[in-house]
Amino acid sequence: MDIKKYKIKLENELKLLESEISKIAQRNPENPDEWEAVETDLNSDKADDDEVADELENFDENESLLQRLQKQYDDIKIALEKIENGTYGKCEVGGENIPEERLEANPSARTCIEHSKK
Repeated sequence: MDIKKYKIKLENELKLLESEISKIAQRNPENPDEWEAVETDLNSDKADDDEVADELENFDENESLLQRLQKQYDDIKIALEKIENGTYGKCEVGGENIPEERLEANPSARTCIEHSKK
C-alpha cells in the first residue's frame, strides 16, 4: 500500500474541509481541533422579528452542518495520526487490513466494510 499517496490525499482533504468549516465556524481557542459555529452579529434592537428568526435558523443549520463536518475532520486527523504511528489501514474493530478499494473511496475509513455495517 502506498501510504504516502493516502497521506497526501488526507492532507488535501483536511485543507479543503478546514476552508469549508471556516465559512460557518471558528476554531475553539481552548482546543484548536474543535470548531464552534459562528453567530451572526445581528443588532436585535433594530432587527425585526423575521430577521432575528432567519438568523437563528441559519445558526441552527450551521450548527448541524458543523457537526457533520467536525466528524469528517476528526476522522481525517485520526487517519493522519495512524499514518504517523504505523497503524493506518487497519480495521479498528477486527484488526484486519482495510481493502485498498475502501481506502481509495474513503481514505479516512476506520473500519473494514463488514464492521462499518454494525
